[in-house]
Order: sequence, then C-alpha cells, then structure tokens
Amino acid sequence: MQLTIAAALAVVAALSEFTVVPYLQFGNAVLQPVLVFGVVWAVIGRMEAGLVWAFVGGLALDILGQRPLGSSAFSLLIAIGVGTLLGAALRRVRIVAPVVATLAASLVYSVILLTATSLLTAAPLSDAATAGVVPSAIYGAVVAAIVGPLAVAIAMRRRDAERADW
Repeated sequence: MQLTIAAALAVVAALSEFTVVPYLQFGNAVLQPVLVFGVVWAVIGRMEAGLVWAFVGGLALDILGQRPLGSSAFSLLIAIGVGTLLGAALRRVRIVAPVVATLAASLVYSVILLTATSLLTAAPLSDAATAGVVPSAIYGAVVAAIVGPLAVAIAMRRRDAERADW
C-alpha cells in the first residue's frame, strides 16, 4: 500500500512542479517538489518507496516536461538513492537527516539531469541552467527543513502507536 501511495503522490508532485512551482521561484532558485518530497519520503520510510517515487515521478516529469524519456527518472533514482543512504547514515539525528539528504540529493540530481539532457538532446548547457543548481539545492533544503521534521515526528509517533505494550 505504501508503494501505491508513493507512486500516486509522485505524480501529484510532478503535476505541481509544472503548474504551481513556476510561481514560487526566487531568482535562479527553482523548487523541485518531486525530488524534495521523494527524499523526505525515502528517509522516513523505506528505500523501496523512495525508488518507486523516483521512477514514477521521473517518468511523469519526462512526459509532462517533454524531456528525453527516462532522463528525469534516471536522475531521480540516483539522487534519491544517495539521499536515502545519507539519511540512513544520519539516523541518529533524525530531525536533520532529511535536510542534509535533500541538499546532497538536489546537487546530484541537478548535475545528472543537466548532463543527461544535454547529451541526449545535443543542446549545449546554458549558463542560466548551471547557475541555478546551488540556489535550487538550498531552496530544496529549506523546504525540507520545514517538511522533514514534521514528517519525521509523524512517522515516529505512528511507529510508537503501532508498537504493542507487553
């Protein structure tokens, strides 16, 4: 059930990336909700749910954004995998883990996506695209700092409620 919910929410996040997010830009910084929420989901949940999120959300981004099919999915799979591994390494500080994992995953995602898109379309990388990598990563980390601790608290409370008292 968690995998189905992850897939459905990834499509919703991809739709919001092309409808609502263009109005939420700050200079060169662009929010990437599929990546941010996918990393948060993978850090608090299971890696499988994060990978389902990455694959379905990436395909939705490719179809909606008319990118080369598979480029966003490939980039998201690697980035969310990196974010999940980093979140697992920071398991002791659960509140900070989604923020750090999102910052690292956003940098990885942007670099891989820009490289894959330029190689598959034979279009050169523009200065505007490369200038937005670091601001977008910081913007994603700020959103993860807002959403991440709340999601961690909800997940921890839910796990405590499911535990049987013997």
